[in-house]
Amino acid sequence: MVSTRGHPKEFPEPDLTPTRSSPSTPSKSSRSRGARKGSWAHTPSNLAIIWLLVSLPLVIWDTGYVMFRPLTMPGGSLHWPLYVPYELYGKVDYIYGWKAFNEHNGFTSAQGMLNIIETLMYGYYLYILYAYGKQSKAQGRGAPKPSAVGFLGQQRYVDGKEGGIAVLVAYSAALMTVSKTLLYWLNEYYSGFENIGHNSFTDLLFLWIIPNGAWLVLPSYIIYVSGSEILQGLSIVGGGAIPSSDDTSLVKAE
Repeated sequence: MVSTRGHPKEFPEPDLTPTRSSPSTPSKSSRSRGARKGSWAHTPSNLAIIWLLVSLPLVIWDTGYVMFRPLTMPGGSLHWPLYVPYELYGKVDYIYGWKAFNEHNGFTSAQGMLNIIETLMYGYYLYILYAYGKQSKAQGRGAPKPSAVGFLGQQRYVDGKEGGIAVLVAYSAALMTVSKTLLYWLNEYYSGFENIGHNSFTDLLFLWIIPNGAWLVLPSYIIYVSGSEILQGLSIVGGGAIPSSDDTSLVKAE
């Protein structure tokens, strides 16, 4: 039989006096929860918007030439004045000239059909951005800091379901642009430069490489920005902390 009389110390009486906690000192757990509060928002770079406003008319122009051949080619009823520059370009790149058309080369028209889909996607993205977007000085979640892009800093955001759709469409369309352009370049490489190999290096550089290279560089930038936003949005859903204000990615505070 175990006795408790030999316990060296009596248990102290509990202190039932209520204590007043300081409201100005939140607990560590509450601070952690507070740091996670926020809502995801898509804020595009103005550089991406300017690129779309410049490139989309050019793509529509190019697609019109391709899809309405031979009317848009030299001698056709639609050639002058809108498609006169293609008389030169068709001699630089045979895929746009009479050679490919007479040989029933389907690559040109297939690319034109993808241009239509791609343009519709970009158009839908711009529609969401300006129909549902709100003005803000906040920085985009995936875009560079304003100090890195100067006056092309972010000035607009779209949140909620529309923001999610916008960033997904922009990412998908830009990925399509880069993939299609790479296919265009690789088609020349694996065909022994059949359509452009007759040019001098200078003509090739200024009339083919630089103009077509723009459709690799700028859409790749859009992929980077929108892809970063998608990953960071998923990180928030998964419980990741909201980045700080000096990070390259911000959210719209609640």
